[in-house]
Amino acid sequence: MPSIEARGLAIEFPLYHVSARSLKKRLLAKAAVRVKTDEANRVVVSALRDLSFTIGHGERVALMGHNGAGKTTLLRTLAGIYEPVGGSLRVQGTIGTLIDPSAGMDQDSTGRENIRLRGLFRGLSEAEMQHMEEEAAAFSGLGEFLDVPIRGYSAGMGVRLAFAVATAMQPEILLMDEWFSVGDADFMERAEERLRGLVTNAEIMVIATHSEDTVRRWCNRVIRLDAGRIVADGTVEDVLGPPPG
Repeated sequence: MPSIEARGLAIEFPLYHVSARSLKKRLLAKAAVRVKTDEANRVVVSALRDLSFTIGHGERVALMGHNGAGKTTLLRTLAGIYEPVGGSLRVQGTIGTLIDPSAGMDQDSTGRENIRLRGLFRGLSEAEMQHMEEEAAAFSGLGEFLDVPIRGYSAGMGVRLAFAVATAMQPEILLMDEWFSVGDADFMERAEERLRGLVTNAEIMVIATHSEDTVRRWCNRVIRLDAGRIVADGTVEDVLGPPPG
């Protein structure tokens, strides 16, 4: 059964260009809570610090907090983009990400080639890739442009393709970084319907968001972060209070 379990999870980012002793001293003095030196005497930012939580079947979890609190970093860590420097993280189940839908797109390849490249990355069979290609082609509505290198796409066309590819398969664990606009009104309406289906059918959803409306509509649990630590974890009403009105 899909699940996510973190114990003492820590993520750090080295600041490679901070080397002058006086600059390092000032930086450490001003941001002593999240900036430190590691064993190699490098200045590092503690992006996530000592996070412990478990997410199980049926949970729709909102990650909330101010900008810089660690929401997107945690989401990327769950997706396997960042590797923990401390603690442990265990994720069981197939993962689908809507963190940056255009990530991994090859600008010199056609839309159709990019669809197949994504299928290869996911380890799909030829039959599964063919189905994914047909599904993404139909949903994106790009027609003949699907055989044009995406370097020549408009911004809207690129987002259409990226969104269609990212949502072509139903994951057990859905990771999302805020809801996002995806083009003209007709496409946005279809995209929202597709997102609703993904959210409904996923066994676990984790979304980083600032929107209380989104949280109250889609989630049953909130993890609030501040300065890379968990400061609240509970039901939506426990953390946000009762709905207004």
